[in-house]
Amino acid sequence: MFNYLRRTVITQVHDFTGNTAMKNLGIINRQIYRNLKVPEYYEMCLGKEPANPLTRQTTISSTGALCAYSAKATGRSPKDKRIVLEETSKDDIWWGPVNIPIGEKSWLINKQRAIDYLNNRPYLYVVDGYAGWDTRYRLKVRVVTTRAYHALFMHNMLIRPTEEELSQDFDTVDYHILNAGEFPADKNTEGVTTQTSVDVNFKEKMMVILGSQYAGEMKKGVFGICNYVMPKQGIVSLHASANEGPKGDTTLLFGLSGTGKTTLSADPHRRLIGDDEHCWGDEGIFNIEGGCYAKCINLSRENEPEIYNSIKFGAILENIGFMPGTRDVNYADISITENTRCSYPLEFIPDVKIPAMGGHPKNVIFLTCDAYGILPPVAKLTPEQTMYHFMSGYTAKVAGTEIGIVDPVPTFSACFGEAFLALHPSTYAKMLAERLVKHGANCWLINTGWTGGKYRVGKRMSLKLTRKIIDEIHAGNLDNVPTTTMPVFGLHVPNSVTGVPDDVIHPRNSWANKEDFDFTAKKLAQAFIDNFKKYESGSSPEIKNAGPKLE
Repeated sequence: MFNYLRRTVITQVHDFTGNTAMKNLGIINRQIYRNLKVPEYYEMCLGKEPANPLTRQTTISSTGALCAYSAKATGRSPKDKRIVLEETSKDDIWWGPVNIPIGEKSWLINKQRAIDYLNNRPYLYVVDGYAGWDTRYRLKVRVVTTRAYHALFMHNMLIRPTEEELSQDFDTVDYHILNAGEFPADKNTEGVTTQTSVDVNFKEKMMVILGSQYAGEMKKGVFGICNYVMPKQGIVSLHASANEGPKGDTTLLFGLSGTGKTTLSADPHRRLIGDDEHCWGDEGIFNIEGGCYAKCINLSRENEPEIYNSIKFGAILENIGFMPGTRDVNYADISITENTRCSYPLEFIPDVKIPAMGGHPKNVIFLTCDAYGILPPVAKLTPEQTMYHFMSGYTAKVAGTEIGIVDPVPTFSACFGEAFLALHPSTYAKMLAERLVKHGANCWLINTGWTGGKYRVGKRMSLKLTRKIIDEIHAGNLDNVPTTTMPVFGLHVPNSVTGVPDDVIHPRNSWANKEDFDFTAKKLAQAFIDNFKKYESGSSPEIKNAGPKLE
């Protein structure tokens, strides 16, 4: 054992400040490392995480990042997510394919299975942190896990308390995460269909992970909890990144994984507030997280310097490969997964805004990765179109983001984050609409997907081009420009944007076969129409009429 770590090792459970809470959980493991420093996590990873048939050896990259591997699961497993069916939340939850219920008896089996595993490991790690930068609403979260890599990940992703806060504010916590991901779930348990089960119990305020070592399950688990807790306090939680301009103007960027949300929020001309999860309340927005979790496939210093330069000591690289014979990362290596990731604290981004809070947004941007190549690179939305596209949440799932996704798959995800919504989408939509109207934000739809044809025919929009468009939005140059109404979709597309080719601005002009474009556009429009039928009963006629129309 590392001698200087002995001060943090708990050899008796009663030595732990939170001993009552740990005993109440049933955790009696006598070797617990609590809230280590970053160098200590490194040493624990290197000394106590040997390679196994599913996991490569933990190493350090040439820039000092910890390189960890998540074994078989290299993405989230949404079909294995469960919410416990219990009396305090059963009438609030949006039950269905997103939120699958599991009975309390099965929950107890899974929880005990996790606790038994945690108690029989030679050591555990405990990480305490906050979710939410606004001190009035933040949640205290405690993570108990078996892998130092998971502990360092949550040290990065939660908001790191001060030493004083750790000693005075964490005798009790709001939510626990018990990560026994190395141990499988029992498929014979009612409601469990695979060896993976990710369960949340809002009555017990606890999340249990079995059968997945993918760190993102913890991150999105916290977001799902916030999506249940925050609206009950009058705060709308949003799957969006945010940044702030030199004059204090704030922008929210919505989008699912792979749409460019993290990359585009890290703007060298603006201060980053956060890259993925935010809340919007009466006094403005605040980040939920203390770090960023960026995709790093084909990452380069030239295209994404802020993210590239953040991959240093204290950051985690997940499931990557190296250049032969070196510790230089090969960001094009997808031999493990296309969903290679990096986790790093917010402070690693230059000119980040700490505390990570901002005023009411001036611009709201919906990012979509259109695999059909139909939508324009930018369109200004009316209030009714804003709600239609927010509730539709059209994009394409990008390879590697979820297990089983190989090619981009066109999909609709309500509120650009359906997989993480605990309540009905209309709850978030109504709360967002109220804030948009009250504060007069401009709303935009930006396609970061394909142009000149659909997937495998056209090409992906360049990051440089998308950044140019967003710069024009921030400068106010597109607020009142002449527009053309796009047939079928009714989108108001600027006639021109400085620095962007006209045939890209108007997608039909970039297709070699115009008839093929028209056919594909109608096909996509029909997909929008079919998807929105499930929201029609809760939508006004104006919102329903704001979508595509086939005549």
